Amino acid sequence: MISHPSRHCTVELQALPSRIGQVRRIVSAQLRYWHMDSLIDRASLGVTELLSNVHRHAQPDKTCTVEMELLLDRLKVSVSDHDPCLPVLEDAGPLATCGRGLAMVAAMSESWGAVPVGESGKVVWFMLPTPTADAPAAWDRCPRLTAAEPADHRFAEVAFAEHTTTGTHRPERTPVRSAVPG
Repeated sequence: MISHPSRHCTVELQALPSRIGQVRRIVSAQLRYWHMDSLIDRASLGVTELLSNVHRHAQPDKTCTVEMELLLDRLKVSVSDHDPCLPVLEDAGPLATCGRGLAMVAAMSESWGAVPVGESGKVVWFMLPTPTADAPAAWDRCPRLTAAEPADHRFAEVAFAEHTTTGTHRPERTPVRSAVPG
């Protein structure tokens, strides 16, 4: 079951390896929809680690819920399950083959935690700061083609041409079309 209100997304699933990949794709798509592309890698990594812990440790079942909530300046991602045992951040040795997931979540997030839900489960969450409103938009960070910079034809598709207009209007940005087929 997936719900997509404007600032909240919830997915219920069985934490099985095949479903974890599907949830990563849902997280990526939702963040693109919210124009939060810069958070996709960290949110996908975090949710993968939390779901892997549910798959590995949760008892009595692997049923869980992933929630993403876009707050004013934070993205909160949480995973709730029916196992009341809270996760423990351990110091995995250099030769350990597991036990680093929560350390990765802690390292890549602004904050994280786990809270019990009665005697029948828990919620494990992490927070990521969202891009600030005064940060340049992703399209504004693309290279621009101007008269002073001759363009290499291989990169013409990603360049922008600046067209100035008279008066007080700001320059318009128009995508440059490549002359190279394909």
